[in-house]
Amino acid sequence: MAASVTDVIPVEVAETLPGLLRERVRRSPNGVAYRYYNDADQAWQDLSWQDMADHIALWQTAMQQVGLNPGDRVGIMLHNCPQWVMYEQAALGLGLVLVPLYTNDRAENFGYIIENADIQMLLIDDQEHWDVLSEVYHRLDHLKLIITLEKLTDIHDDRVKFVDKWLPQVPQSLNLPEIDPNGLATIVYTSGTTGNPKGVMLSHHNILWNTASAASCEPFFTSDIFLSFLPLSHMFERTGGYYLPMLTGSIVAYSRSIEQLAEDLLIIRPTILVTVPRIFERVYNKIKLQLEEKPAFARKLFNAAVNAGWQHFLQQQGREHKTLPLLFWPLLQRLVGHKIMQKLGGRLRLAVSGGAPLSLDVAQTFIGLGLTIVQGYGMTELSPVVSSNRIKGNDPASVGPPLPDVEVKLGKDNELLVRSPGIMLGYWNNPEATADIIDDDGWLHTGDVAHIEHDHIYITGRLKEIIVLANGEKIPPADMELAICTDPLFEQAMIVGEGKPFLSALVVLNRDNWKKLAEAFVVPADDESSLDDPDVQNELLKRIKEQLAAFPGYAKIFRVVATLEPWTVEAGLITPTLKLKRNCMIDRYEDIIIGMYEGH
Repeated sequence: MAASVTDVIPVEVAETLPGLLRERVRRSPNGVAYRYYNDADQAWQDLSWQDMADHIALWQTAMQQVGLNPGDRVGIMLHNCPQWVMYEQAALGLGLVLVPLYTNDRAENFGYIIENADIQMLLIDDQEHWDVLSEVYHRLDHLKLIITLEKLTDIHDDRVKFVDKWLPQVPQSLNLPEIDPNGLATIVYTSGTTGNPKGVMLSHHNILWNTASAASCEPFFTSDIFLSFLPLSHMFERTGGYYLPMLTGSIVAYSRSIEQLAEDLLIIRPTILVTVPRIFERVYNKIKLQLEEKPAFARKLFNAAVNAGWQHFLQQQGREHKTLPLLFWPLLQRLVGHKIMQKLGGRLRLAVSGGAPLSLDVAQTFIGLGLTIVQGYGMTELSPVVSSNRIKGNDPASVGPPLPDVEVKLGKDNELLVRSPGIMLGYWNNPEATADIIDDDGWLHTGDVAHIEHDHIYITGRLKEIIVLANGEKIPPADMELAICTDPLFEQAMIVGEGKPFLSALVVLNRDNWKKLAEAFVVPADDESSLDDPDVQNELLKRIKEQLAAFPGYAKIFRVVATLEPWTVEAGLITPTLKLKRNCMIDRYEDIIIGMYEGH
């Protein structure tokens, strides 16, 4: 590793997102900017910052020929790769407004966004994306151009251009417009747990300020390597895995896929990981399953290592801790923790978790094994980061203190309110929704229920997701669902019980782990009716009870319905960011839910 050198570009120097790139190229022309896997050559390749600037000039030359005007919207539906950055930077430098689309979203959402934002030009990956767009072809009439990274076959639309044929060989000299830092840079459509997605309008300054404020929380170095695998269509990855490394001069390596993430961790050996809890949950569940098959001594050794590591963490944080386990921590770290960290590449010094709540059990396990995890919180409407734990002052149960220049307070029903330079310009063509979320004093109403203690923010639920039982008891279901899914048997979970006398659960089982359970109860694993077997039902309820043992008395599940069919984006049951669409779930499973409460 190179020496730890910091080179953070101030916001006032960059001014705009294209200005950020220009300044980075000026400072670090030969520094490695991006690392990616070239399928054609079957090899990892690097691009310098100057390489990126040269490619972007070609993209801008080609875009100039399309007949677009500053302020026009251009879309991108692409996996993470250098071309994502090239396209966006080229567009922003021409005064265009970027609209990202999730690659795994439903066709009807693509059609709605393309139409709602009046997108004029669209960059897509391949035949698969074209096939999805073809489902809403009637909504694409206004598109002037569709560019594809891969050559498509049997396409009868003159607007579709293969990128290698479309890009010029030599860039032209361009008169680039002056970009207003407070002008619209991007429209990011929210996942839409209810109704159509809303377009969040963010300015250059919104994003730049937020990036710099987040970067100030910890030191980042030009030698740092970020492994990018969360979708760049989400502002969390776009800020943490694109703008922040550009601001700090760090390297971004693009993972080939989620399926190859474990292998890419060993190849790239990143120092920084921007991630979501689901990644940790999968590894955590895999470890638990492996431990079940090992001797009792191995399980005790693992648990002792986690306990000693957690006590070491508490000692570093200056909190109350038990001294006895600390005596064994160095040895246990070498025997257990070091091996786990090597599977993550061996150089990971910081993992930033966001996008959803991180289970405290999962956080304690990985921190105990030696991984530094800091949890944060944000919203697209806030550019997006609101708060983050710092390495010194890290409480994994919280989402940390606010970023510099962010104000927070609690409103009615303990709703978290935020005011900052990152507050969006508003929702695209939706002033009513804008007025609903931002009040006259400039406070944005997050919809999240929280409490604040010693400057740290603790999110306890969503206002609209609070379940009110028949006796008036109010229950936030999200943490319970998270806890249930830390059992490897359960892939997904949703708590129901609105207006009912007790709580019930809908769960999706992991197929492989269900087969093992089915063998134990001597029932056919491939017959879903086996899930209704009384002994199986009792086992499911027992395991759910164990996962909820640490919760208050209200967290009791009296009925469970299990399925092996996952809840998917395609079925309209979850968002592209894997959030449950509760109303859609309740509609889909209405008869089943009614059956849970028959006779009560």
